[in-house]
Amino acid sequence: MSATGNLSSTPWHTQSAEAVARHFESDAANGISDEEAVRRLQRYGPNQIVEAKRRSLVAMFAAQFRDFMILVLIAVAVLSGLLGDVEDAIVIVAIVVLNAAIGFVQDFRAERAMLELKRLAALHAVVVRDGKRSTVRAAAVVPGDVILLEAGNAVPADVRLIEAPQLRVSEAALTGEAIPVEKNVAALDDAGLPFADHTNMAFKGSIVTYGRACAIVVATGMDTQLGHIAALLAQVPAVATPLQTRLARFGRQLAIGILVVCAAIFAAGVLRGEATLLMLLTAMSLAVAAIPEALPAVVTVMLALGARNMARRNALVRRLPAVETLGSVSYICTDKTGTLTCNEMRVVELHPCSTTTAPLLAAAALSNDAEGDARGAPAGDPTEVALWRAAADAGFDRRSIEASTPRCMEFAFDPERKRMTTIHRTAENGFVAYTKGAPEAIVERCTSIASDDGNVAASAGADAPFDRAAWLAVAAAMAANGLRVLALARRAWPSLPAAGSAPDEVERGLTLLGFVGMRDPLRPGAAAAIATCLSAGITPVMITGDHPVTAEAIARSLGMLGSADTAMTGRELAALTDDELAARIGHVKVFARLDPAQKIRIVEAIQKRGHYVAMTGDGVNDAPALARADIGVAMGKTGTDVAREAASLVLLDDDFTTIVAAVQEGRRIFDNIRKFLRYVLTCNAAEICVVAASPLFGLPVPLLPIHILWINLLTDGLPGLTLAAEPAEPTIMQRRPRPPDEGVFAHGMWQHIVWVGLAMAALTLATQAWALDAGLAEWQTMTFTVLAFSQLGHVLAIRSERESLFAQGLRSNLPLLGAVALTVALQMAAIYVPPLSALLDTTALDPAELAITLALSMVVFVLVEFEKYLVRRNLIYRLQRRPAGHTTKRAAGTENT
Repeated sequence: MSATGNLSSTPWHTQSAEAVARHFESDAANGISDEEAVRRLQRYGPNQIVEAKRRSLVAMFAAQFRDFMILVLIAVAVLSGLLGDVEDAIVIVAIVVLNAAIGFVQDFRAERAMLELKRLAALHAVVVRDGKRSTVRAAAVVPGDVILLEAGNAVPADVRLIEAPQLRVSEAALTGEAIPVEKNVAALDDAGLPFADHTNMAFKGSIVTYGRACAIVVATGMDTQLGHIAALLAQVPAVATPLQTRLARFGRQLAIGILVVCAAIFAAGVLRGEATLLMLLTAMSLAVAAIPEALPAVVTVMLALGARNMARRNALVRRLPAVETLGSVSYICTDKTGTLTCNEMRVVELHPCSTTTAPLLAAAALSNDAEGDARGAPAGDPTEVALWRAAADAGFDRRSIEASTPRCMEFAFDPERKRMTTIHRTAENGFVAYTKGAPEAIVERCTSIASDDGNVAASAGADAPFDRAAWLAVAAAMAANGLRVLALARRAWPSLPAAGSAPDEVERGLTLLGFVGMRDPLRPGAAAAIATCLSAGITPVMITGDHPVTAEAIARSLGMLGSADTAMTGRELAALTDDELAARIGHVKVFARLDPAQKIRIVEAIQKRGHYVAMTGDGVNDAPALARADIGVAMGKTGTDVAREAASLVLLDDDFTTIVAAVQEGRRIFDNIRKFLRYVLTCNAAEICVVAASPLFGLPVPLLPIHILWINLLTDGLPGLTLAAEPAEPTIMQRRPRPPDEGVFAHGMWQHIVWVGLAMAALTLATQAWALDAGLAEWQTMTFTVLAFSQLGHVLAIRSERESLFAQGLRSNLPLLGAVALTVALQMAAIYVPPLSALLDTTALDPAELAITLALSMVVFVLVEFEKYLVRRNLIYRLQRRPAGHTTKRAAGTENT
């Protein structure tokens, strides 16, 4: 790491270029000497982004086996092998290896973000040393070096500009704003300006798009703004997703509970006189059956299917757990440009001084540097392109007008003048100058306003003075509506100004033509997506590098700001402590002009209030916040590689509406995981109760170990897996996000598991008792089949927690319907196909016995449908959603399972 110490924190933008050169004992013309450069390289270190120590591939792979549930599954695989169930053991091992492989790939890709940061750095730089110009490796650039830049160059370090004629620098990678920044060399008065407003500096990782520059290096390596971002990115801790946290806790509690119950069953059976080996096999079989070893596979499949669905809707998932995390999101911090807006400037308001817009649009067409591409479409600066299109749409084609009014002279835009001028020959062999620029820079040089024909100026005399304050107020009112405002003026000349004339000589005595207001328009559907977020209990927050007034106007037009909501700048945020920011964060919906560290503070302040945060971004400066958020969302079209590598989700269309669709998919997946757990744990509870309770009623062991394994493999596995295809419920985006401390068993789920498990066990034991009392030799087959078919009825009934199966329709989840049909066929084969019957020790049932078995199996389905009827009437399991203001810390160990 470089040793520049406090050099990077010095407000170089407030000092003159000469003062900066003196501080570094350098010279704008000669730079430093080669010998001095060597000494400074040893002192400050190479101009490189330092990569944190990376974990070995073996360590990353081994880390995938630390989860308690994974360890339990490995033990279950060994247990299955000891029981002779090699197939089940192979399946479990395959599940464990698959999960480990997926986690390894995700970890490997996550560590690539820092590598992408290093790729932004320039490879070479042109420096002036000992008065001679030479090309050196960018890593050898040191503080005090004088460097030369031209269009297309990557800026190799943070520099203070010495000369910057017509310089424009793209800082999109650092700030996320697509429009190149116009640079100058004037010192700035405000030491607290965010670095995005340092117009007399250029930063490592940015690109020169126009003009040239001479500059002095003030920071290198990790002391640059890019280096600060890299340091923030390296410090971001790994954050477990809500699902990972809940399942880890659930796995520990479930495993302990099952082991205790199975040990009790073994002890009770031995004490009752059952064969020790039989009870050992039964207890071990129950342990295998009770642990939902299919859970990792089902979760992985559900997440993978969700990722596939998101990809179809232009959301590319880079880390599978992020799919479900979206369903927990209660805050979405989104960029403005290109996400909520189209990232394309358009003219939306014209305010001519005369009663016609013709003079204003003609000026916009002629005083324009946009160039036509091969297809004739305008290309160039977004502002120029917007003016070109507005004029062309009104019938003022620049190429046609220039044929009769050719350009003869021009004064290019200058950031200090804040205006540009083009001079054209008129048809009457006279000349006309058009001047365009910032309203304050144009109005101050006007003495009149245009008349209706645009040719004769309405002079400002004693009776009608030119009211500059009034016209500036018009421009200010347009700007207050979030518009970027340009003023256009003209001046007639009898002859062409002399060559070498100063711009100030030409740009005076102007006639004001009017104002043009431009805006980056809202994306189609953005307002509707914001409304959907609000109805779903999700708070959208805008974080942008744009001007606060513009950002607030856009937010209001989208409906993001309530009556009590405010906007905050980076400077205001810097003055707050973390606790003060957390206290105010609930009412701030727009943040403007932020640095990368402040974005992390915003994410952490929201998380401190107990929320899960999605953060969007496209620039390098967004990467640390993307990594720190619960889910980072990068832009696929305009985003940098660094942002994409740091994110969990990439939007292929850079559209906010895609995030909302992804949130809906995340909620659907979590719902389906809950349905799987509801199903499999209810079935497992029933199996344990059947075996544990039978001795209490003086009944023989109702199920053989092979029966338990058969039910576990087929009845639990196949139908449970197809719950992943269950469509979203209609009201999924009309409910609030899950509170962070809400476990997977909330809203009546554990009550359902208990009572349905007991009901299923009671029905199975009642079948056994009745068949034994009737002297039926097939009693065990009937008991086995009732338990299996009851579970199938259960899986059909729990497809929704509220809606009846008859309202949903069987065809709304065809994979599940097919899995149930296949399981029924296999169970029938287990009864009537001799090889399977012999393997499972079953006896063929006669038609009457089969009819009784099927009828009894329907009882559970009817009971669960009645439960949903009571839920729909709010008679049981009323949803106790927390109020909007609820907050809770997400400290480890505070979640209720």
